[in-house]
Amino acid sequence: MTMNPDTAAAVPVQALGLGHFIAQADAVGKTLLVVLLAMSVVSWVIVAIKGLTLVARKRRSAAFLNFFWNATSLDAVAHEIATHGAKDPFSHLTSHAMHAQAHHAKYGAAKLEEAGSVGDFVTRTIKKVLDEETTRLENGLAVLATVGATAPFVGLFGTVWGVYHALVAIGMSGAGTLDKVAGPVGEALIMTGLGLAVAIPAVIGYNWLTRSNRVVLSKLDAFAYELHTFVSMGQPLASSEAAAPAAAPSVRALPGRPAAA
Repeated sequence: MTMNPDTAAAVPVQALGLGHFIAQADAVGKTLLVVLLAMSVVSWVIVAIKGLTLVARKRRSAAFLNFFWNATSLDAVAHEIATHGAKDPFSHLTSHAMHAQAHHAKYGAAKLEEAGSVGDFVTRTIKKVLDEETTRLENGLAVLATVGATAPFVGLFGTVWGVYHALVAIGMSGAGTLDKVAGPVGEALIMTGLGLAVAIPAVIGYNWLTRSNRVVLSKLDAFAYELHTFVSMGQPLASSEAAAPAAAPSVRALPGRPAAA
């Protein structure tokens, strides 16, 4: 039986593809595929976790700011934080600023880090909290930036490696026609496409999170200025001896800073 020339030509073409490329890949090619897969999983996990955290943080921050600006006094704000805890950057900053004011008013400048006036001590505390929040918001973004920058090159290296082996195999077989060259070379280009498929979502996620964090930090910095003014006015907190210890367990401790008594 004579096979149709079109059918004979279609058989090797249908055999080509991602599955055939993976099956024919050597240890280097398979390692690069695993690396790209790991990069993709890590970047998607980071974007998903930080995206959900960002949405929850925005909702909690909006609720706290609405309460803060409608509160009758700092006593009510302290009670709110002591009751529900500091679960967003704005309540975290407010809690530490009020604790710093109460601590300095009660104990004075007992140590070098507490030197200066109440305003100076509150200012240093606010700056430490802002640095802490900046670090927390930027956590994981370096991984996204690395994936976005290196994934295309990993895919390109896989393409170069695949093209090299394909050309060597073609040269050894002695068949240099276009149909024999285009298939293996086209398969090798799959690695470049995979590298771009990994890098593009990572870059988009990085830019989105960076922009969102910049907006949050800008609002937090403006709020810190207003908060410093309120706290430095010297308004006494009612029942500060009882309110401060109650709020302390709900507040993240600053590195190198003892909890307020």
